[in-house]
Amino acid sequence: MDVLVQNIPQTDVIFLEELARRMGWTFQTKENVLRNYINTRPKQVDLSDAEIMDEVYAVRYSK
Repeated sequence: MDVLVQNIPQTDVIFLEELARRMGWTFQTKENVLRNYINTRPKQVDLSDAEIMDEVYAVRYSK
């Protein structure tokens, strides 16, 4: 399956949703994709704030 990004006018969203449903395609807005991603992330992570910042600094200043 391919993932496509399409910019369409807001007025045509209902049409596209109906077309996707009839064709058996899935249709998600970028907000839905982001919300689903966030909802699947772990809520408790075994990292301290200092460890996270160490990684941020390592990536940011390793250039």
